Amino acid sequence: MAGLLFALFAYLGFGLACVALLLFIASPLSTALGLPIHIDASIFPPVSPWLAGALNLGLIALFGLQHSVMARPGFKQWLSATVPVHLQRAVYLVASSIMVAVLIVLWQPLPAMVWQVQDGFNATLIWMLHGFGWLLLVAATFMINHFELFGLAQPFRQWRNLPVPHDEFRTSWLYRYMRHPIYTGWLVIFWATPQMSVGHLLFAIGMSAYIVVGIIYEERDLIATFGGRYRDYRRRVPALIPGLKI
Repeated sequence: MAGLLFALFAYLGFGLACVALLLFIASPLSTALGLPIHIDASIFPPVSPWLAGALNLGLIALFGLQHSVMARPGFKQWLSATVPVHLQRAVYLVASSIMVAVLIVLWQPLPAMVWQVQDGFNATLIWMLHGFGWLLLVAATFMINHFELFGLAQPFRQWRNLPVPHDEFRTSWLYRYMRHPIYTGWLVIFWATPQMSVGHLLFAIGMSAYIVVGIIYEERDLIATFGGRYRDYRRRVPALIPGLKI
């Protein structure tokens, strides 16, 4: 029972981290709400643009390193010495939430504008696209196994003494048309904004690069698990955009 409660705490904490990330990226919304921290504002004194850029790239690299390393089978095997397998996903969520908080708090704004859509109608359309990105991201998690992905199913099975299911390769719903709809949702979130500052652009480029690297490593693991079935799936189905081989 204690493990299930910890997993629930991790799940709720990660949900709050996602809300914080939404407010961090959507700087006009954060400004309207009077929040002191977002992608174009910081509680720390400003630094030179070059130093700010270097610090921000370091934060993105640290974010990507934490996510990628902790998702690898070798790290999970090492972690098994101290953390039960059924709680490893919850530990990953806690670490990810902490990393999101670190990125948000230490991010250095670069507020000069790259583009800014002034027309209210067009800006609304862009915000609708941004919201669609969040909807796609969340929906895609339920198209596979939301509660397995976010670490609740594993401790529940342990608590109820239920058998662990075998790894199952499923291509339901959007996964029939793109291999990584969750990543597609993130890309829409990063880029769909009517107000793109230099700092936001750096964030979007850095996170997009992390997604490309993440896909490479994730698909290596999937091929190791499912072999030819995943190779055939990768050959037939585009990674991010239906109908396009990307």
